[in-house]
Amino acid sequence: MRIASMVTAVDAHAGGEPGRVIVGGVLDVPGATMFAKMRHLATERDDLRKRMLREPRGYPGLCCNLLLPPTDPAADAGFVIMEQTEYPPMSGSNLICVATVLIETGMVPVREPVTELTLEAPAGLVQVRAEVRDDKVTAVTFRNVPAFAVHLGAPVEVPGLGTVPVDVAYGGMFYAIADALALGLRLTPDEGRDIVRIGEQVKAATREQLPVVHPENPEIAGVSIAQLSGPSTTPGAAMKNAVVISTGVSDPARPETWTGVLDRSACGTGTCARMATLHARGRLPLGADFVHEGILGTTFTGRLIEETRVGSYHAVVPMLTGRAWITGLAQYVLDPDDPFPEGFTVGDLWGSA
Repeated sequence: MRIASMVTAVDAHAGGEPGRVIVGGVLDVPGATMFAKMRHLATERDDLRKRMLREPRGYPGLCCNLLLPPTDPAADAGFVIMEQTEYPPMSGSNLICVATVLIETGMVPVREPVTELTLEAPAGLVQVRAEVRDDKVTAVTFRNVPAFAVHLGAPVEVPGLGTVPVDVAYGGMFYAIADALALGLRLTPDEGRDIVRIGEQVKAATREQLPVVHPENPEIAGVSIAQLSGPSTTPGAAMKNAVVISTGVSDPARPETWTGVLDRSACGTGTCARMATLHARGRLPLGADFVHEGILGTTFTGRLIEETRVGSYHAVVPMLTGRAWITGLAQYVLDPDDPFPEGFTVGDLWGSA
């Protein structure tokens, strides 16, 4: 067989959310920072993301991470996150998968009972503390980039839904957060299609009506993801959420373009964004555990450890704990005659993406 390129990857999931980790086949990409490397991939090498996430090698719910040499000498490794329609600056479930893969495959020095790492995400340096027993990662805790609320209860006009109060907060990407019960949702798996449809509607309208820009990096701009929040159904959890990851372009005036999939986990950066809004309302103090439930009943545990500022915004520094499991190892190849070098999408699974 003739092979144009071969990529080695380790598949994993964190709380149910799949996070493929590319460990070989891409030596490095240009860029003085991890954010610059992310931008280079987005503008010059987006074929890699499409090939790894679309069919026949991928599927709508899949995320992918590219391990790269760090640009900051303080970091042990760098990584770029690739999702179906964007390159997020940060992702909690993906970081948990990356840390687990690095440790369980022996790519970094491993110490028991605790291995400490510094990972360089496009959003910045992230401190990681992994609990390890018998070469197995049993928990990953990381200190995330600062999170902050931009809007609290802002009225957003959503076609077909009316006026919806929305919080907008940054936890590594900008979230539009709305109350699930007010929208008639209990956040159960059988409601998946309705959650996706409504979440995409809310996100598209919020992005249009409430523009946001990160004050320290103007290239991080706009709401790109929706979170519907409600009461927990798992004992010990404080709240439940469902995050909708887009698989296609959303237009609030065109219902046929509202396409996405649910984050299968409790969502790491989404939990950080939610904690920022709760703290801004005086409902979550520093140092208190916040157990957040996802659509499958799995949980991440967050904690706010200090207050800070990001530009003019009052911000908080979150810690988050979760766990990942490796599910497989594979080598993905591209035959020069393959008619779909960048993969494909079909409307039965992908909507109008």
